[in-house]
Amino acid sequence: MSTSARVYYGAIINPVHLRHFEALPQALIGVTSDGEIAWLEKDVEDHQVQDLLAKHSWSDVELVALDKWDWLMPGFIDTHTHACQFPNIGIGQQYQLLDWLENVTFPTEAKFADTAYAKQIYPSVLTRLISNGTTTCCYYASLHLESTKILADIAHASGQRAYIGKCNMDRESPPTYIESSPEQSVADTEALIKYIRSLPTTLVHPIITPRFAISCTSPLLHQLGALAAKDPTVPIQTHISENLAEIAFTKSLFKDCETYADVYDSHGLLKHNTILAHAVHLEPREIELIKTRNAGISHCPTSNLNLSSGSVKVGEMLDKGIKVGLGTDCSGGFAASILTVVQHASIMSKVVSFEARGKVNNTASKSDSTFADKPLHVATLLYLATVGGARVCNLQDTVGSFEVGKSFDALRISLNPRTKNPGISAYEDPSGFKGADSEKLLRERLEKFLFCGDDRNIAEVWVAGRLIGGQNFSG
Repeated sequence: MSTSARVYYGAIINPVHLRHFEALPQALIGVTSDGEIAWLEKDVEDHQVQDLLAKHSWSDVELVALDKWDWLMPGFIDTHTHACQFPNIGIGQQYQLLDWLENVTFPTEAKFADTAYAKQIYPSVLTRLISNGTTTCCYYASLHLESTKILADIAHASGQRAYIGKCNMDRESPPTYIESSPEQSVADTEALIKYIRSLPTTLVHPIITPRFAISCTSPLLHQLGALAAKDPTVPIQTHISENLAEIAFTKSLFKDCETYADVYDSHGLLKHNTILAHAVHLEPREIELIKTRNAGISHCPTSNLNLSSGSVKVGEMLDKGIKVGLGTDCSGGFAASILTVVQHASIMSKVVSFEARGKVNNTASKSDSTFADKPLHVATLLYLATVGGARVCNLQDTVGSFEVGKSFDALRISLNPRTKNPGISAYEDPSGFKGADSEKLLRERLEKFLFCGDDRNIAEVWVAGRLIGGQNFSG
């Protein structure tokens, strides 16, 4: 066994399904030199450690004992963000979507025609997201091929697991920020796919990225659909039904399509590996179509609240069995942390439940539901941030939870008072995760972290067994 393999001994949080996660106060997890989870032992007393290491023939590996403030959990998966919008995070709060794009976002994205600007901005984007515990991220870049290659290079160098796409935009865009033709847009997309696949990594992948239906002509969407059909291993990401004015405009542009979802479906872009951001105002028939196609939804509550887009009925999607993950959607969202998204997803679900109380016969109609019109539980929020995101990205066999054969994409969380997070530092319970109440304590600390934690409490960020960020990272 290589000496670069490791065994961790201590507390572990492990999401299982939408209603349950394991809180394991004393567990052993073995990680190979290739960054793969080799085995997991639960309920391990101190005196059992060496015997279990011998059982797995791992007695010669490094043993990392977590202290009483720390635990391991799967890394966060951000299923939707715009790397090229980070410079304007926090600007334009007064606008709704279409005006915000015109007045704030498109002018910022146009600056990435300058590759020097991309080299200046993109490293801090990766650093910021990784520091906040994002181990996998789906990135929209600008429409510029060369700057998007730079983003792919930086993602590769960072060690983060990433999907990188250049936006396709050949209409309804500023004259200084638009592609000249569908053919040029697709040619650049194909060039990006080839470039990313040439990188010496298995962590960074290309993704086809029609920005949204408004910015794409039907010929462009058809050609992107043909590209996806020719190479079905390349996933797709786009936006859907974020804003009422956007939906009305989309229907006016695609008069032959009955719904927004039908636009993508009729062009061959609604598939099992399509990631649809927002889905705030889906019609019932769109929900059924998305379920039939097995596409995934990126829930972006911070952005939906910030741009006054509306409240997403995530519970209805979960009851339908639709894949749902979380997205920061920077800069519509003003925070690059999935923790903030978790908090706003919780708040939004409560708003939806408030609104449902006033509906006639709501109790009767929803009596058999599990999630619709109800607040999301901590277990559900954790699942959406991890396993849910993995399913949306079709990575459920690789990441999202701690299972044998999966990659060790993990966070080491610390509530040690030395982290100096004032939202948590008052929580100075000296107890470790041992004793009769240890599981209850671990569950409470997870909830405290989800709602009061920040990057100061993320001690280590691991991807495929490699330390890439966190407070303990010095590289």
